[in-house]
Amino acid sequence: MKPLTPRKRWIVYTLITLIIAALFIWILPISLPIVFALLTAFFLEPAVRMLQNRFSLKRNFSAFIIFMLFVILMGMGSYLLVTKVVASAINFIENSPMYISEVNNVWDDIEQNFEKAAQDLPEEFVIEINHQVNQFLESIRGKLLEKNYVETLTSLVSLIPSYLVSIIVYLITLFLFQLEFPRLRRQFYSHLTEKTAEKVHFMTTRLSYVVFGFMKAQFLVSIVIFIAALTGLYIIVPDVALLMAFIIWIIDFIPIIGSIVILGPWAIYYLLIGNIVLGTKLAVLAVILLIIRRTVEPKVMGHHIGLSALSTLIAMYLGLKLLGPIGFIVGPLILILFNSAKEAGIVKTNFKI
Repeated sequence: MKPLTPRKRWIVYTLITLIIAALFIWILPISLPIVFALLTAFFLEPAVRMLQNRFSLKRNFSAFIIFMLFVILMGMGSYLLVTKVVASAINFIENSPMYISEVNNVWDDIEQNFEKAAQDLPEEFVIEINHQVNQFLESIRGKLLEKNYVETLTSLVSLIPSYLVSIIVYLITLFLFQLEFPRLRRQFYSHLTEKTAEKVHFMTTRLSYVVFGFMKAQFLVSIVIFIAALTGLYIIVPDVALLMAFIIWIIDFIPIIGSIVILGPWAIYYLLIGNIVLGTKLAVLAVILLIIRRTVEPKVMGHHIGLSALSTLIAMYLGLKLLGPIGFIVGPLILILFNSAKEAGIVKTNFKI
């Protein structure tokens, strides 16, 4: 078979690029459960091989064990999320007008003190400030009262059947991918030359190791945060310590945002209603958790995946801007993929200008 000329090779590469773009634009949105199942099977593959080699199990049996452990963990997490977190969120939304009223009462006290302290200021200035703040608080309270929570919950419940179908397809496809993963890998390598297959094998092995390390690092950091949050909340607010520690643990999986998104508003609320002691304790706990994450995370990440804190932060930020919240995870994964391809020699960056 004659080698392709540069012109024909360019045409082939262009057609492949167009086909991949078409797949991303039209087919990918409707096949997300299958794509996620393939990615999950790739991430779980090291665990399947480890179990298979360590205990001399057959491939099907080890894949079944890992699949069941994954389903159990996902089911337990979903149960806790639905029964605890969602119920607390609904309760907070329903009581939010009361919270706004409490803030209004606090503002009335602040307004009276402000009027006493601002006797020497122009009357028009004081009246305008009071008007703007009152208008802002009333608009927030009005929006909360006008919102139809029953309709919102009904619309969410109506989406459950479609989500259930997607979840069932995802789980079945995941299990089949785990069973067929060696055969799919052999078929993929059969279309590559020996030299290219060696590079791709090195890249995928490295990528699998790094991704597994990334997930392990995130889990270890989150465990430290959960223990610290649970200990602090048991001292500050023991009645809701376990629930709020679990919520903080879930939110803390989101890089950059972290636990401050929960403890920050919570502390500000208690400071506004006059409970200075409780608000200060929550603020101190938020700072402590932030320090723990910023101290532990770079060391754990660097140890497990070999990425610097700066490159990880840039990848997360660009991923957020381009892909939304899921970009927090996709961004570092793309960076890991690029580094793995560079180490395998597929991508070359040794150039001078």
